[in-house]
Amino acid sequence: MTPLEELHGVARDIFDRALQACDIPQAFDRHLHFEGKTLVRHPSPRLPSISQPLEPYKNIFVISFGKASLSMLNALLERLPEKIHLHGVCSVLEVPKKRNRHIRYYPGGHPLPNEGSFAAARAVLALLKRARANTFIFFLISGGGSAMLELPRDRKITLDDTIAFHEALVASGATITEINTVRKYFSAVKGGRLALAAPAAEKLSLLLADVPLKDLAAVASSPTLPDYSTLAECQEILERFHLLEKFPAAVREYFQKLRQDDAAPAGSPKRPQDAAAAFQHAQFDTLLSNHDFVNAARDNAHSLGYKVVIDNTCDDWDYAEAAKYLLARFHELRGEYSRVCLLSSGEVTVNLGKHPGCGGRNQQFALKAAFDLARFEGEALAVLSAGSDGIDGNSPAAGAIADTTTIARARSYNFDPEATLGRFDTCTLFTALGDSIVTGPTGNNLRDLRILIAG
Repeated sequence: MTPLEELHGVARDIFDRALQACDIPQAFDRHLHFEGKTLVRHPSPRLPSISQPLEPYKNIFVISFGKASLSMLNALLERLPEKIHLHGVCSVLEVPKKRNRHIRYYPGGHPLPNEGSFAAARAVLALLKRARANTFIFFLISGGGSAMLELPRDRKITLDDTIAFHEALVASGATITEINTVRKYFSAVKGGRLALAAPAAEKLSLLLADVPLKDLAAVASSPTLPDYSTLAECQEILERFHLLEKFPAAVREYFQKLRQDDAAPAGSPKRPQDAAAAFQHAQFDTLLSNHDFVNAARDNAHSLGYKVVIDNTCDDWDYAEAAKYLLARFHELRGEYSRVCLLSSGEVTVNLGKHPGCGGRNQQFALKAAFDLARFEGEALAVLSAGSDGIDGNSPAAGAIADTTTIARARSYNFDPEATLGRFDTCTLFTALGDSIVTGPTGNNLRDLRILIAG
């Protein structure tokens, strides 16, 4: 095995072990357990220990959506006391063969909503309409929920309109926080609207955060947390990215007519104090975040004898600017250490053309990095970029790994790497080279990880 092949294996091992360390059932056990019919939430730096008897509640509802919805739902169901009767809705990427008879499962779409996304949202709103003060609701929320649970506030907006709306947002180059700010004003289930749909019920949201912890409200576009964004912020994002002109006519007309008074959730309490009371009955806890993911990678790389540095400065940057920044930092560190591993978590952005090929932001980043690495032929350097959900854009891969030979090998296979990068068709190239990272959907979603490694 060559030094480069060994380095590929090390980078992949760091990524895989980080995924394994972020086990959802183990995360549940770290955060909560049941003593009889009492839910006990373990103390954390942000939250004290809380004991919540469930016996007084006549109804227990479970609502789960996002890329990790099935993993989270199963983890909760396995831990619930046997005699607790519940009803629920789960929007999942693929409806499982083994299902709980008290849960209705819907095949939600991602990265774009589908009929299942609409059906799931309608089922959730109908269930929440039944909630009273004697109802306890578990919300299990993970990234991807913005598409997998969706319903426009304006009934004139069709599914096709909604898909085009989401497509324009995802391809705009806006950050995930900016995208979700716009989604909150479009959707009947975002921006705190699910909490307000059951104002008197006791609610606990358990989150898998695919956003920076400072932006927790952006997870699935904040369906159960208070929304502190403003319509003015939404309009500024629409203008800066020239989005209105890219939206279908019905969506464009909706946003043009939207006023601040109209931005309140449909059916929300008329008095501000009633809305405040609804959120007083709403608690949340973060089961796993991107910090857990990158810290697990750090520990593994350190155990392998690497000098490890974490730099998340370029979170939400354009992929090309992020590659330029991280590679400059990587080469600086190589001047100080012979075995070094630079880790960067979070996401980068891409501004897609009209007809993108097969790929995603991680493979786009990896190919951009490959041009820089090509200057160091003969050295053992590699860059891996992959998503914790196992899905990179519209491709079957989670990401890719590049090294100092990637560009030369691609040319030997008759690829034009510059043109491939410009077409956003990177999956084709990395698949041909055997350097795609393919995990399949992981049932998790803790953002992306970039590994720049030498030695």
